[in-house]
Amino acid sequence: MAKQFDIPLFYRGDILSVVKKVRAARDPRKRDMTPSVLDFGPVVFKVARSFGFCYGVENAIEIAYRMLDEHPDRRQFMLSEMIHNPHVNEDLLSRGMRFLRTSMGEQLIPLDTLMPDDIVLIPAFGTTVEIRQELAARGLDVKTYDTTCPFVAKVWRRGKQIGRKGFTVVVHGKRYHEESRATFSHAQQHAPVIVLRDVNEARDLARVIEGQENAMFFFKRFDDCYSEGFDPDKDLVRIGVVNQTTMLVRETQAVAAVLRQALVRRYGAASVEDHFADTSDTLCYATHENQEAAKALLEVPLDLALVVGGYNSSNTSQLATLCSEVVPTYFVRDADEILSPERIRHFDYPSQTLQATESWIPDKRPVHMALTAGASCPDAQLDQVIQRIIGMIPGARSPGEMLSDFHAPAST
Repeated sequence: MAKQFDIPLFYRGDILSVVKKVRAARDPRKRDMTPSVLDFGPVVFKVARSFGFCYGVENAIEIAYRMLDEHPDRRQFMLSEMIHNPHVNEDLLSRGMRFLRTSMGEQLIPLDTLMPDDIVLIPAFGTTVEIRQELAARGLDVKTYDTTCPFVAKVWRRGKQIGRKGFTVVVHGKRYHEESRATFSHAQQHAPVIVLRDVNEARDLARVIEGQENAMFFFKRFDDCYSEGFDPDKDLVRIGVVNQTTMLVRETQAVAAVLRQALVRRYGAASVEDHFADTSDTLCYATHENQEAAKALLEVPLDLALVVGGYNSSNTSQLATLCSEVVPTYFVRDADEILSPERIRHFDYPSQTLQATESWIPDKRPVHMALTAGASCPDAQLDQVIQRIIGMIPGARSPGEMLSDFHAPAST
């Protein structure tokens, strides 16, 4: 049986908790990835089979609220955003926690002001070796309230393993994301490290591996993305790819494939295993599952998609990217962004800007809306999105009426 976490009830959704319970009873192993159909009459929501809080996020939330309960009289700090969801972080701040740093690493409260009796919560993304050491040197407990996701820690362990075998660690991720900074820090304790953002950067690195480009090209192209002392002439002979767990799985696989083929061309297929470490077992199951559910969701008839989550959430932005390839997609932080049937505010991930769209709901009835959410988004926020929309559309059934007819599809 999967571990059950103690999550505050206000994060649970009255509608979606029923949907999840019905689906889990029929198909506990999630063999059927077809979406749940919530028929409200003039609007029909197609909800992804897998969405919202993952194992690592629920683990982090349980630890954070337990910390608040156990030490109400001590100063409590979050190293940075615990997860990338503004509502969760704002609730923790409202209960007395304070941020030590921003998500980008800017110091808000100097570490030298901390006392051994203070409590610091390490976020689900983990943190760097250097920060852990500094906190420990000041007498702070860095273990009891460490919410580092177990799947992030798994990536660190794999990086250590291949590094000790003489492989350079290639991290597919966003260089300044908290998780990538932490993974970079842990990996460089054991191996040279380089961070690649996408397949285009992988192709450029492949040109260096194959000898088409020299060290000067490498240092200019990948400025600030490699560990100190990196030598492209010797550190790209043997490599392994790990990822920031919130990236698109297909992109990590593509990055690995590009680099593996470069090594095949350079050293031959017969010896490629000596030059390329298989690290496919480090891909996060939850990220993969949510992305596969989104793909299945996009196979059904849809008029638009709503993706709910924090605008700085990497895994949520990947879901929005997937959906936008198929159907008009609106990435919203919460129900407050849905202003009316005629107007919606939404985040445009490529340009990193908040935009507004008019006439976003088509005139046709019923209108079919896809609905999914990032791994740091509470179910309650999706419930609120549903409630906001059915309240705007005349003739929509109540949640109680809809749920009375809801049933899970037959397991496949």
